[in-house]
Amino acid sequence: MYAFVDRPVESLCNGGRFLLWAMRAWVLAAGRGQCPPQMLYRGFTAVEARGALPDFHIAMALLGGDAVETLLLAPMPCLQISEDEAILLGLWCDFSLGNAANARATLALLAEGDSVGPIAKAMGAAIDRLVAAGFDMPALAAGAMTHQESSK
Repeated sequence: MYAFVDRPVESLCNGGRFLLWAMRAWVLAAGRGQCPPQMLYRGFTAVEARGALPDFHIAMALLGGDAVETLLLAPMPCLQISEDEAILLGLWCDFSLGNAANARATLALLAEGDSVGPIAKAMGAAIDRLVAAGFDMPALAAGAMTHQESSK
């Protein structure tokens, strides 16, 4: 998480920027009372990741509905990664590296117990589908590691 917080959005790899855009757009659509999958469909389709949308939506809906505290995401045009966005990017990063145990431990702090398994399943499936669509999701972790090393 600390690898991402307050970093510029442009420092993320393509997959990280896409996930951040998708999370912000999902929250924006839900906040406006619009259907998030309908609002995100074009963006996911444009990058040939339409198959990731249902699992992404499930993960976000469960995180939004069953979170212990409300997760606050920055507005779409914000150029910095917020604290809650950094936590979520860290989760996506863990799933991209196959570190589901670490992700589940973090999810247990964020969401009610019964939701942890379904959120983890949805996030893992979304990452798998993003990788299948051509996103180099492990690059998200590589970028985080590079930033940690350069900030020392």
